[in-house]
Amino acid sequence: MKIIDAHIHVSHIQSFYQTAKKMSRVDYSFRGLKKEMEQNGVTLAVGMGLREIEGGTGFPDKAPPTPMGLDLLPEGDKSVYCCTGVNPYKLGRKELARLEKDLLKPHVTGMKIYLGYYPFYAHDPVYDPVYSLAAQYNVPVVFHTGDTYSERGILKYAHPLTIDEVAVQHRHVTFVLAHFGDPWMLDAAEVVYKNSNVFADLSGLIIGDEKEVSRLSGTPHFFDHLKHGLAFCDNYEKLIFGTDWPLVRMKPYIEFIQSHIPSSYWDDVFYNTAMHVYPKLRGR
Repeated sequence: MKIIDAHIHVSHIQSFYQTAKKMSRVDYSFRGLKKEMEQNGVTLAVGMGLREIEGGTGFPDKAPPTPMGLDLLPEGDKSVYCCTGVNPYKLGRKELARLEKDLLKPHVTGMKIYLGYYPFYAHDPVYDPVYSLAAQYNVPVVFHTGDTYSERGILKYAHPLTIDEVAVQHRHVTFVLAHFGDPWMLDAAEVVYKNSNVFADLSGLIIGDEKEVSRLSGTPHFFDHLKHGLAFCDNYEKLIFGTDWPLVRMKPYIEFIQSHIPSSYWDDVFYNTAMHVYPKLRGR
């Protein structure tokens, strides 16, 4: 089975280093990423552009420029693509020009908006130029949805229902709900089901190593909302595999997602849909 991990991180973010060391126990480096990809048959990955200003308050902060890239990714690598990160505080004329220039790069295959981490709704006019660029260059916009990996995030901005308005207003743009809106998966499922231009990735539902994946997978009712959301959505071909590496090891997470998806849809969830949503992957 071919696998694309459509949601990873390879940026200098202190909380990711800490989680990798203490919880998922992975080597959070490009070398460590490549090793896990090779060991698990992951041929391509999509990294979410992110940056943390040294000496600042830590992500999320207002200082990083738009666009935010993958600063642990060596130049010339062809196995990891980028969804370039957007900082809504940095969307002036110069930043938008740099963002447009970024979209011309072969390895930039989408844009990432960090709802909840920044206190702006998806339908805030500040993001309208981003959606215009997405339509012009035929790239998807990925939204963080659901729980935030920071106590300084504000959850109301990251609720998946807020994407419905944007999806209706921008029918020619493809949107991806990262993390399937966890824990509001039934709401996310409705947004995906209703809107032909909305997809969801299944990343970041567990943080930790093999032992933690096993523990949570075996905890009664812990993933009832996932099962309910998947059944209600009834569109497995609109779901995309991702891990949120380095927050979890790839092997147990692949097995966890397989356990919740009918095997007849594995090719779609683990490979085909990512190829459809991220057009530049097809040019590899």
